Amino acid sequence: MNVDELSSKLSQLEILHRKFESKFPLLYRLSGEDLRNVLSELYDIASEKLSIAMEVSSALAGVGGSTAEKARDLYRNEHQMKFRLEELMSISSEDFYEGRLKLKTSLDRLVHFHRVYDYTFTTSLRDLKAAVDLLTLAGNGEQDTKASSGILERLEEIDRVRERLDKLVRLTARLYFHPGDVYKVEDSLIEWHRKGLMWVEARNVEKISGVRDAAEILEGLTLIGVVERKKRGGESVYRHRRNRAD
Repeated sequence: MNVDELSSKLSQLEILHRKFESKFPLLYRLSGEDLRNVLSELYDIASEKLSIAMEVSSALAGVGGSTAEKARDLYRNEHQMKFRLEELMSISSEDFYEGRLKLKTSLDRLVHFHRVYDYTFTTSLRDLKAAVDLLTLAGNGEQDTKASSGILERLEEIDRVRERLDKLVRLTARLYFHPGDVYKVEDSLIEWHRKGLMWVEARNVEKISGVRDAAEILEGLTLIGVVERKKRGGESVYRHRRNRAD
């Protein structure tokens, strides 16, 4: 797939996502046949998005690096949404008391997932569009995406170094002006481990520490090797290195 085609695919995804998001709130307000109709519409949109996301992921697989990973995230995200809509559609036809309870539970799970879904889609699409813009600058629209992968990888590495430096600068400033915040965040993370939670979300650290922007401190501590980080459900979770043997 050449760069112009890839850019067009991303534009299609953006349009479809806006259409999907405009209909999704209707799930809160409808029931019965109206709900089933909206679910069917959302399912059709999600299916089309999944098909395009698969093409985008395949086209960028050869580029490698964070760009290929973002494309895979986009595809996985759409696959999860399609699966959850399928589940809801099958339950929505069960018109009896237990069926309605199952429908409510499944709908609650979908709404919870949607928060991560929308964020992941928006950030992944933004980063992919920026990467394609770089590919366009590196060559012309007829050029295959693989041809400029080396240039893109170097530009991505520069961005990663800049991002790491910014995080370290913010952590250093925090240690200088508000050192207590850093220690509170670290102690709160360890406290969650004592409670039995091995990987902890930043918002949970904020609950115990009372420190706003705990994620910023955790990211800095990750860079200097005090904390480990991984992705779970589209969100970052953290573990103190003292807890590795637990």
